Amino acid sequence: MKHTTRKEFLQDLSLLAAASLLPSLSFAEIDFLKKSKMKLGLVTYLWAKDWDVPTIIENCTKSGIGGVELRVDHAHKVMPDISAARRQEVKKMFADSPVKIVGMGTNEQYDSPDPAKLKANMDRTKEFIRLSADIGGTGVKVKPNQFHKDVPHEKTLEQIGRSLSELGKYAADFGQKIRLEVHGNGTQELPNIKTIMDNCESRNALVCWNCNQEDLIGQGLEYNFNLVKDRFGDTVHVRELDDPEYPYQKLMNLFKDINYKGWILLECRTDPKDKVAALMEQKRIFEGMVKG
Repeated sequence: MKHTTRKEFLQDLSLLAAASLLPSLSFAEIDFLKKSKMKLGLVTYLWAKDWDVPTIIENCTKSGIGGVELRVDHAHKVMPDISAARRQEVKKMFADSPVKIVGMGTNEQYDSPDPAKLKANMDRTKEFIRLSADIGGTGVKVKPNQFHKDVPHEKTLEQIGRSLSELGKYAADFGQKIRLEVHGNGTQELPNIKTIMDNCESRNALVCWNCNQEDLIGQGLEYNFNLVKDRFGDTVHVRELDDPEYPYQKLMNLFKDINYKGWILLECRTDPKDKVAALMEQKRIFEGMVKG
């Protein structure tokens, strides 16, 4: 999984040279010295659902949050119906700030056995792809999303995979990625996500890990993580990192082990009164986990 650039290779050589002066330093400790490239961002799911674009940028800047995925139908009103001029305004607001626009978080899905519904979702996704490109984003989050009565599961998973492949190829022409959120009753189980991706020819359609309890079933977190790690994209969704019901430190360790360089996006479910303070606390926990 690790794709080392020339710069990273030279950095590794420097670490090895430094380690030669410290005979007791193990290779594992040398690797630990390399700073993680993971970045903390925010999904405007609940904590930012009532913020317009300037408020999102202001509050993320205050709390040290580096990027944002804009969920659809929220107060920011960044949707495919906005004008070309407004798209440029949104792009400029983010470009002039320390906050990156990661892309759009949609509810588009490709499981319907109705060809007309499937086509409508595909067409709508393409609108979001063009929108994300226009505002400076890098991709669009989508969902699998469910199984249907009297339709074999294998047929649904294959249909989703082929749909993602078509969209991945389309998105590439706009410099965008398709990010499949691990989501949906049944479809969110990692063996099913693997089957979907096995049916997706485009390498521009990628998996967005979503921190569901289903990640822990079967042979456990590490096994399920390894099923899809070769198709990870540049986004991961997490809930509150101090939630004891999910092994977040173990997850962060797994991402560190593969030298993951993408966005860890907070998709928090609680409703703290002071959202900025809550974001600051999540950033503190994240930094501790990355170092821990």
